[in-house]
Amino acid sequence: MISRKTILTALLLSASAFQFAATVPDEGMFPLSELSRAGLKKAGLKISEKDIYNPGSVGLVDALVRVGGCSGSFVSGKGLIITNHHCAFSAVQLASTPEHNYLENGFVAQQQEKEIEAKGLTIRITDSYEDVSKQVLSAVANVSDPIERIDIINKQRESIARQAEKEDPTIIAEVSEMFIGKSYVLFKYKTIEDVRLVYVPRQNIGEFGFETDNWVWPRHTGDYSFLRAYVAKDGSSAPYSKENVPYQPKKHLKVNPNGVEENDFVFILGYPGRTFRHRPASYIAYQQEFLLPYTSELYDFQNQRMEQAGKKDKSVELALATRIKRNANVLKNYRGKLKGLRNIDLIETKKKEDAALAEFIQKNPQLRNDYGTLMADIEKHYEQVFADAPRELWMNNIYTGVKSFNIANYFQSFQQALAQQSNPKARQALYDQNIIALKKGINDLFEAYHLGVDQEIAKHLFAQAAQLDGANSLQFLKSQPKAQQDTTGQWIVPMLGSSKINQQESLNKIISSPENILSYQDDLLKLHSALQQEYATFSAEQKRREGTLNKLMGDYVAVREKFLDKAFIPDANSTLRLTFGNIKGYSPADATYMEPFTTVKGLIEKGNSGLPEFGYPSKIKEAWLAKDFGSYFKKDLNDVPVNILYNMDTTGGNSGSPIMNANGELIGVNFDRAYDATINDFAWNESYSRSIGVDIRFVLWVADKVDNAQFILTEMGVK
Repeated sequence: MISRKTILTALLLSASAFQFAATVPDEGMFPLSELSRAGLKKAGLKISEKDIYNPGSVGLVDALVRVGGCSGSFVSGKGLIITNHHCAFSAVQLASTPEHNYLENGFVAQQQEKEIEAKGLTIRITDSYEDVSKQVLSAVANVSDPIERIDIINKQRESIARQAEKEDPTIIAEVSEMFIGKSYVLFKYKTIEDVRLVYVPRQNIGEFGFETDNWVWPRHTGDYSFLRAYVAKDGSSAPYSKENVPYQPKKHLKVNPNGVEENDFVFILGYPGRTFRHRPASYIAYQQEFLLPYTSELYDFQNQRMEQAGKKDKSVELALATRIKRNANVLKNYRGKLKGLRNIDLIETKKKEDAALAEFIQKNPQLRNDYGTLMADIEKHYEQVFADAPRELWMNNIYTGVKSFNIANYFQSFQQALAQQSNPKARQALYDQNIIALKKGINDLFEAYHLGVDQEIAKHLFAQAAQLDGANSLQFLKSQPKAQQDTTGQWIVPMLGSSKINQQESLNKIISSPENILSYQDDLLKLHSALQQEYATFSAEQKRREGTLNKLMGDYVAVREKFLDKAFIPDANSTLRLTFGNIKGYSPADATYMEPFTTVKGLIEKGNSGLPEFGYPSKIKEAWLAKDFGSYFKKDLNDVPVNILYNMDTTGGNSGSPIMNANGELIGVNFDRAYDATINDFAWNESYSRSIGVDIRFVLWVADKVDNAQFILTEMGVK
């Protein structure tokens, strides 16, 4: 296995030889290999950079974890993890019932034996990384066909990852694309399968303000949760078992209960999801004109229907809670992006940059020879994308929107696999090998399923489908007489209602034997079969375009680096990054200044509005009126701070990231961005890009004075 020291020398961006701005980070999502160039000491870091990351030694990065699609950090030597409430939300929802509603009432395990399984959550810890760009790209050096190119790249990435796992069976490996079509890095992760809920605040703390306050400052949300990682007695990763023991991390963060002050230096380690800053004007135009408005409107419609269904039945409300929350988060984020794109007119800015780049290429003979048609080729690619956008968006949402089609696809795939086995014994063997996984998959699909909601969403989408025309029209619907006669989509409702595939009890009977599976057929499956054929054609075209774009964007980044005479920070891609900045307010509008701290007083004032989303536990007001602030009091505020604001560069996936002070001590947990900063995925600017975290003093105060969870403070060494 390659040593960490060797890996460090294989820098992610080997050509990078420039210095980043030290006082204010310039799009600062720094890979670990770039920490020495980030100017951290000049910006205010008091510990050594090697205290953060030092191959072969233990550093702060060893306390970092990826929790599902979020980040988190170890805060004790017994595997205790702090992350966001919304990151644990799905696991809390799955553990909840109308009788034991942990989502609404919270959960506090005073002893380890009372901790409960956090279903669906796993922990990943970054073990090492290595640049494998040459291995990936050398395989396509002479390949011009876009489908063949992307297939080979994906196979190379998969092959490299599987070889790494073969060499070390204790890790999970992934080859991540750092720059599309340009650079690739092999990441090795340690995985922990057994994760448990330890302390989750009640919903009117963890989600205080709900969607009204989501992506908004000032904020007063206690968006935190505590989990614990468990492993087998020999230290290896193992599924949930009562015999497992708490994981002992190499490093855990020290909690500083004194918090921070305005303008203090702070930094974050975490796993930011996806950013798209190194893209041309046409990409931004596609987002603004098609993807963002379509998706936000569709998710809004879906949530209205799910919320209606939940009002009639508490168990339905709980089952759909995670899906509603995710939809709501995305749609508000997308609307924030639309506002931001229009406010700064990013398309026009990008057009000017692209025009200057095109001129730069044409003026340089060598570049003209290598990249002479690049900008025209990019424009041609996006002309096709724009032309097909309505059909593409419909296709991309039919399976995620209408769960019945997802179930049909899952069932029919297995049905087809069985049909390919002409020998009865071979068919039975295939069935026996896969039936347990099939049942688990079906159970997972039904966890957030409601037939009435599915029918409403299907009706909505097929009404849209009826409006698609020309090259965007859906061919599989032409074989459906009812679809031709009824443009409202109503025809799909009884079809879903009569199918046994989307009724779990009936489906379980069907999958009881291979013969039952093979013999079952209904109108939904026939419709899905026709959809599947067209979807296959659609997917092949998408793959061709992905291959084309892979080469174009690799060239685009390469020539832009020459044009601007600097190497870029790669876009976020769910790999471990560092960002830094200061506790700092901002002015989102004329004559408006947003302070960087909110208080319990402000929380209570919101509660005085009488709006249900601003309800909070009575113990909060009781403790506040009694001035029972403990040691979590901030003198200049004359109160306990609740949330904090800072100018660090974050995006989705940074949820749950630890906010650390200049000494590397935990002082908060990142959970959101201000509405104006939702545009961070496309562009970052210090003047308006602000992120939001929960102040550790509020976490400690609520645990101590409100939720009777003092054991958490004791374990973290605070009390």
